[in-house]
Amino acid sequence: MRYQWNPWEELQREMNTLFESHARRQPEEQTEWGWRPAVDIFEDSEYYLLVAEIPGVDPAKVDLSVEDNRLTINGTREMEFDDRKESYHRLERQYGAFARTFSLPASVSADRIDAVYRHGLLRVVIPKRPEVQPKQINVKVSE
Repeated sequence: MRYQWNPWEELQREMNTLFESHARRQPEEQTEWGWRPAVDIFEDSEYYLLVAEIPGVDPAKVDLSVEDNRLTINGTREMEFDDRKESYHRLERQYGAFARTFSLPASVSADRIDAVYRHGLLRVVIPKRPEVQPKQINVKVSE
């Protein structure tokens, strides 16, 4: 049987090699801190809601702080089986320290920030100051 050269197969092999070598490298989001959890931020008339994805992180190893109108979340996700590293076939989840810092608007009450960890999500409620919240003004009819 004679082999027929197929440029598309060769291109596919090259692309697979490229993607595999890129996947072995550390993600760009991994910094000297380790990794950065994904975060969603929502706003309504009374508060901002920040939701950080940190599954597998012990809530006792999560620290929230506010300084100079900046909210910082940091913590650590540790490997469950660190002593068996050589027997892993694939490691795709990120481990180690993480940190995220967010600038807070001047309209928030930093002293009333509340955080709850549940099902791998850290929900941080950042209330707005009452004087900043919209008010409904009744229009009076004058005779």
